[in-house]
Amino acid sequence: MMGEESITVSSSAFLSALRSERDLSEHTVSAYRSDLHQFSEWAARGGITTFSGIDSALLRRYVAWLGGRGYARRSIARKLSAVRSLLRWAVAHDLSASNAAESVGTPRLDRPLPRVLKAAEAARLCELPPLDGPVGVRDRALLELLYGSGLRVAEVCGLDVDDADLAAATVTVTGKGRKQRLVPMSAPAVQALHSYVTEAREWFLARAGVIVRDGSALFLNHRGDRIGQRTVRAMIGGYLRAEGAPAVGPHALRHSFATHLLDGGADLRAVQELLGHTSLATTQIYTHVSTERLRAVYEQSHPRA
Repeated sequence: MMGEESITVSSSAFLSALRSERDLSEHTVSAYRSDLHQFSEWAARGGITTFSGIDSALLRRYVAWLGGRGYARRSIARKLSAVRSLLRWAVAHDLSASNAAESVGTPRLDRPLPRVLKAAEAARLCELPPLDGPVGVRDRALLELLYGSGLRVAEVCGLDVDDADLAAATVTVTGKGRKQRLVPMSAPAVQALHSYVTEAREWFLARAGVIVRDGSALFLNHRGDRIGQRTVRAMIGGYLRAEGAPAVGPHALRHSFATHLLDGGADLRAVQELLGHTSLATTQIYTHVSTERLRAVYEQSHPRA
């Protein structure tokens, strides 16, 4: 009977479908799993265990409950989106008569301007790793790619050796949704990556001995494994602390890459392609950053401002 299968059982089937049909990353599937588990547990405490008990009033109470628990609006929007996707799937598979979430508004999101480094600050950060050892050589190459090509930290960690074409000064990047794009590399990035691949990478492999789990990975950690996002964030934080500079995350380099391109006159759609954004609206936040900069220059410089 429609709506009688439990939400928990259906969520498991939905997650399996996500993994196989949409080819989502394990990180994304894990986020869906966590959000749907939270919803099904909350609903069950009120006696709702099947789709037939879900209506728009229930979902609005859930959104209010999340807000009362102190969740940020962005987190609430993500959790509601997970439930909406589950219900859409349930309707398509005749497990629910309707998607009650479609009539529930998504919390309005604040869109804070991203942290952007000045060009000199970004260049200084890229040059902080010393080149007198293999770790510094690796870190310099990694930072040059983050800033010079605007890669996400997950993308740079996911690179394989064959993804980088030093002769063509390009790198093949696998972004969100497993979509691939070809991104140019800056001259400093090519030079830094050449030094890492030809001089330093072997040092990381030698430390691992015969226990190399992923020999195709471009950037390696001290165990000879593919470097992780947490390691990259800690690396950047370590260099900045040693310098006495304000802390920024790896995403600040991506923000800076996009903003500096637009400040230099780059076309918005070209920047969209380089960043791997599906929607132009996502890229447009960087035009707001540039507008803010123009406003600051105007107010500081014009006698009537």
